[in-house]
Amino acid sequence: MILFKYIHRLFLAGIVLMLTSFYPHSGSKTSSSKNKSAHQYYIIVDKSDFELKVYDEEGWYATYPVVFGSKDLGDKMREGDKKTPNGSYKIILKKIHSKWGPELLLDYPTEDNVQLFNERKAKGLIPKKAKIGNGIAIHATRPEEEWTIDNFYNWTDGCVSVKYTEMKDLYSYIEVGTKVTIQP
Repeated sequence: MILFKYIHRLFLAGIVLMLTSFYPHSGSKTSSSKNKSAHQYYIIVDKSDFELKVYDEEGWYATYPVVFGSKDLGDKMREGDKKTPNGSYKIILKKIHSKWGPELLLDYPTEDNVQLFNERKAKGLIPKKAKIGNGIAIHATRPEEEWTIDNFYNWTDGCVSVKYTEMKDLYSYIEVGTKVTIQP
């Protein structure tokens, strides 16, 4: 399965390179992209495909391979489960983290996350003393650990991780307020 996903990713990368030569906005930023507001971009993270896709008013803009926390790609249930939450978020802070560099902090938990957490707790699906957690972000790998992305090695505590070199690119044009959807 991992070999198939790796070959699939290489195939897609080849297509992106071909498209970039015909449609310059599809894989690289043009000077006009720096003038776009946060509301003109939106991000969809597809956990099943290990991809983060950026869209603008014209459609698909860029794709970045990503990894997550747990091997179980299900929805985050509680603090400490290492799962990446599903849902709709927005970027509330851009910063440079001391360990992995560029980071885009999400507004997790949202009201929807809190409601679902409380429902799960009431049904006994999670312990009564469990906490919901916080601090979910889109961030880079360490520069020497980009291999984690190529090998689908889920290593975070529930965040979305992008290759260090590619995260620098994403960070350069995504602004606070950008909407992010994380889907299974």
